[in-house]
Amino acid sequence: MAKLILTHEVTGLGAPGDVVDVKDGYARNYLLPRGLATGWSKGAEKDIASIRKARKSREISTVEGAAAVRDSLQSKSILVSARAGASGRLFGAVTTGDIADAVLAAGGPSLDKRKIEIDQPIKALGEYQVKVRLHADVAATLDVRVVPEA
Repeated sequence: MAKLILTHEVTGLGAPGDVVDVKDGYARNYLLPRGLATGWSKGAEKDIASIRKARKSREISTVEGAAAVRDSLQSKSILVSARAGASGRLFGAVTTGDIADAVLAAGGPSLDKRKIEIDQPIKALGEYQVKVRLHADVAATLDVRVVPEA
């Protein structure tokens, strides 16, 4: 078992600043190469406070505030325009950054693209549902419509 400090949110594992024990292969092959975690040491333990402080400043502090943001997000229509071929297939895919930009353009709040979860890659025109984690206890489901670029 490897002891690590998470530097980014990992679904099902923890939030930035959490100290976790994971299997060696998971740490070596997934978390460390992607920069999602760093090795734990007594010196690195001091960094946890700064990671947690930065996380607190970025996240929505109360459940009520997150619920209000969720309600406003779910009432909005999110349009993402992308280049597509004649058959409706996209040149590339719609990313979480594209969705975050579309939410901002629709008058919504600024979202961290790492909090947006796409189940299947969006590679065609149409309507999709995307999950956004706003708080540990609150998640929003966005209806995203991908339309061809004009």
